[in-house]
Amino acid sequence: MGIVVSLDARRQGRPSRDGARIERARTAFYFDLADPGTYLAAERVDRLFAGIAWQPASLSALRAGSRSAAVLDDDAATARAVALRMPLVWPERHPAPRLAAMRAAAYAAEQGRGAAFVLAASRLAFCGGFDLDDPEVLAEAAAAAGVGLRECLRAAGDVARDADMEAEALRLAEAGAKSLPVVRVGRLLFAGEHQVAAASAAWRNPAPLRRRA
Repeated sequence: MGIVVSLDARRQGRPSRDGARIERARTAFYFDLADPGTYLAAERVDRLFAGIAWQPASLSALRAGSRSAAVLDDDAATARAVALRMPLVWPERHPAPRLAAMRAAAYAAEQGRGAAFVLAASRLAFCGGFDLDDPEVLAEAAAAAGVGLRECLRAAGDVARDADMEAEALRLAEAGAKSLPVVRVGRLLFAGEHQVAAASAAWRNPAPLRRRA
């Protein structure tokens, strides 16, 4: 998957090193904690993008909304982990949706702790092999991210949050995204963890880019 056009606003100003204002495209990282691609991308996204929004989106809804959706299979994920020199341990009940964990992640993102929660949770799942929907494992992720335990577990049980994550995924599918994770840079979507570097290049040089296959 290459770059596809989104409908969101294009740019926001950020200070450069010399104090001048430069234009930087608005950015968001759409993820699903059940997806190994999220784990493989999250560390780089956190390192490369200042101020990026962390937005949960349902992988199953994306697959339902896009006829040509591509899912990173286990063999491909293992190969990418080797290439990236990252450990990869398959979590319990893989593959399976992580609904409770995603609801908790949505709450953490609302509190400005989305990055910290996703990093902690994805490490527990894909480095430790733990089941993220286990309340004790969620408690570990919440503690690592600095999110209130009671509030996190309450959010994990809030099924009303599922609709928002499904809607986000359907919007991505309508815009042309065929896989998760997705990095949005202004009007552009970079789908798949292998597109993180391209997204970073676009963010650092936010001149208008043409759509490419």
